[in-house]
Amino acid sequence: MSQYADNLTVRDGRTQYFRVNKLGDGGYSDRWIRFKVGPLPLFLPNTQARIRAVRFHDIHHVLTEYTTSWTGEAEISAWEISSNCAHHYAAWFLNLQVTAIGLLLNPAAVYRAFVRGRHCTNLYRAELNDALFSTPIGELRQRLGLTTSPPRAEGADRLAFVGWSLCGALMLATPLLIGLVGLSVLI
Repeated sequence: MSQYADNLTVRDGRTQYFRVNKLGDGGYSDRWIRFKVGPLPLFLPNTQARIRAVRFHDIHHVLTEYTTSWTGEAEISAWEISSNCAHHYAAWFLNLQVTAIGLLLNPAAVYRAFVRGRHCTNLYRAELNDALFSTPIGELRQRLGLTTSPPRAEGADRLAFVGWSLCGALMLATPLLIGLVGLSVLI
């Protein structure tokens, strides 16, 4: 059974998503976002570019039903990359890094989500307006291609997955490598 019923509006589905995941009002007005890596809390600035992208990202969680666990975030990140983040550069940046983390946690799930996204569209080119928020979830899922099973992965899907995975790994590793080089110079 679907967690977000097809007959709910996008607005009601997003409200339910916020409630279920204890996200308050989505945190769009917060200056910082907080997340945990194991027991370690980390903070990132909640930039306008991130806020613009996460408004769509949250709706994508509702439509795809990927969870907010690390694996679920990696799945939705891979799905968003392969279905095209368009001009939302913060989404590209964050999704590539989270996809790379997901490859360490559950590569099969990340691969399946990526292939699914290659055969769907997403909302990153849409306008956030009352018409979108009033749309029934089932109708929007159908419009984006989420109601059918993705076809079997083809060579182009596999090649795209490898390419984007390498980009994500590079984006994730580069700041770490710069930090290690900086430390080695200081020591």
